Amino acid sequence: MSAPSARRLAAGASGYVLKSVADRDLVEACRATMRGESFLYPGAVNALIRNYLDRARQGETIPERAITKREEEILKLVAEGHTSQEIAEILVISVKAVHRHRANLLQKLGLKDRLNSPAT
Repeated sequence: MSAPSARRLAAGASGYVLKSVADRDLVEACRATMRGESFLYPGAVNALIRNYLDRARQGETIPERAITKREEEILKLVAEGHTSQEIAEILVISVKAVHRHRANLLQKLGLKDRLNSPAT
């Protein structure tokens, strides 16, 4: 499991589905999430544990939260399909602040593309 994938899980993702078997496992992963369960492959669980132990041994502090409360709010609104303008209005912040939070989310979650939403 890659470091970006581990960051996504730390940020609150409920599971991780491999692209190579997404057609087979995606529906079950969604069902597990709807039941409040996680969906991880055994190899991913081992990689997460190994990564955590390596970081702890090196004395690295592991943050309690990977993203801020505000970033979490924005991420949820993006997932609901709101535009940056709508998010700014809902949260009573500037559109520029929304763009800054979205950029921070991309960096923290190890994503290369923009966070997709209509007419951002």
